[in-house]
Amino acid sequence: MRHPRTVFASAVAGIGFGIVAALGTAPAIAAAPAPAAPSTTGTQASIAAYTGSSENAAANRAFFDAVVKSVAEKRAANPGTQAVTVIYNAANAPSFSSQIASSAQIWNSSVSNVKLQQGSNADFTYYEGNDSRGSYASTDGHGNGYIFLDYAQNQQYNSTRVTAHETGHVLGLPDHYSGPCSELMSGGGPGTSCTNPYPNANEKSRVNYLWQNGFAAALARATS
Repeated sequence: MRHPRTVFASAVAGIGFGIVAALGTAPAIAAAPAPAAPSTTGTQASIAAYTGSSENAAANRAFFDAVVKSVAEKRAANPGTQAVTVIYNAANAPSFSSQIASSAQIWNSSVSNVKLQQGSNADFTYYEGNDSRGSYASTDGHGNGYIFLDYAQNQQYNSTRVTAHETGHVLGLPDHYSGPCSELMSGGGPGTSCTNPYPNANEKSRVNYLWQNGFAAALARATS
């Protein structure tokens, strides 16, 4: 997904991508080229790879910012809405449809103040393909954010963990590569043998805190 961003306030975000060796079958590399994520040529792209990058902190913030702004715009159009729902588009990552669905289910069963739902007019998008940077989350500096899932990396790491990790950035969590396998946002730090796709208690608590009492509170906390 390459970068839908709509200004409504700045927020804190996480973006890192990677782990993909399927729980079950790793996505096969398509014979034909996969749909490419939108080009960032001529834009100030902010990218953080699953295994880390020098842009990580800024990218994390930018991605969450983009998602929060997108949600904010929709809520402004429908002020009576109480629940905070983040909409995603998985149509451009068909090889990872099961991992994306599992990731959403994992997060929806882990936190109570924000929910992920597939649908139209999405707040962020998943893409798949081949990229030398591996899997990553990205924003173009214009409020647009997307998660890119790399084929080769997904054959090295556990796909569901990679996807759930990257989705954690959508919900406001930063990378922490030095953490243990039990910590979802440690990403590729623990190595390819780590297959845990679940956030730990601290990560769940942090997401619930960020989104406590709805969007307005999430925005305030994100910008503080």
